[in-house]
Amino acid sequence: MSSTLGEKLRQARDERGLTISEIAEQTRISALYLAAIENDDYRTLPGGIFNKGFVKSFAKTVGVDEQEALQDYALLVANQDNQIVDDSKTYRPEVLTDDRGSSSNLPTIIFAVIILGLMTAGVLALVSYLQKDSSPTANTAVNSNANANITANINLANTNTAPTSTAPTMANLKVEFKALRLPVSLTSTTDGKRLSGDVTPEAARILEPKQNLRLSYAKAQADNVELTINGKIIKLPTENPNRNAIDFQINNENLKQIWESGQISSGSTASPR
Repeated sequence: MSSTLGEKLRQARDERGLTISEIAEQTRISALYLAAIENDDYRTLPGGIFNKGFVKSFAKTVGVDEQEALQDYALLVANQDNQIVDDSKTYRPEVLTDDRGSSSNLPTIIFAVIILGLMTAGVLALVSYLQKDSSPTANTAVNSNANANITANINLANTNTAPTSTAPTMANLKVEFKALRLPVSLTSTTDGKRLSGDVTPEAARILEPKQNLRLSYAKAQADNVELTINGKIIKLPTENPNRNAIDFQINNENLKQIWESGQISSGSTASPR
């Protein structure tokens, strides 16, 4: 004799080592309904599509073919007369009456009115607050504060990044020589100490002379270099009539003039060596 649907599902569950409670937790179906399905007793189930959904979920969880399970269920429904109600149960709401009269409902009605009034007052207060918060005056104040913060941040950034406006002296002089695109062969003489080598775009040469600084590089590199003094960009000479190199000095005598004019004048060009 072939096994019934409930027997198949119970056997599959046992083979997987699962309990009714575990199946109920996985499928979100009441354990009482699952036990009834295993017993082929559908009288306690809601009926209709609910029964089919329960059978399909049960079968899927324990590894039984879902379509085969639904076919077994349909066959079981057809073979059992009046034992399985396959139509969804109709529930009629009960109307409760109180013979003591409507006066007993008065406290409930009063309480409901009070609650409704409190809820209405709360909603109105919330709407009023939101309208006040979104008013043009409030928005203007918020925008003004935001603009003030932005301006303050910009001023702070300018203060941190802009070069000092005070003319430097040889005591605090910091010269930075940069190659913009290609390496530049630079000879620098700092207080009599000579250094020759390439300056690359990745690494500038920092110089801090105390008495005298002399720089020399090829005239062909004139548009490929940049010089800053204490953070201020200084325009460099592009010509040297007597030589094929740009060669100039920075010292205590011309530092102030270079700083104020923002450029190395032809008068700062060093004499041929």
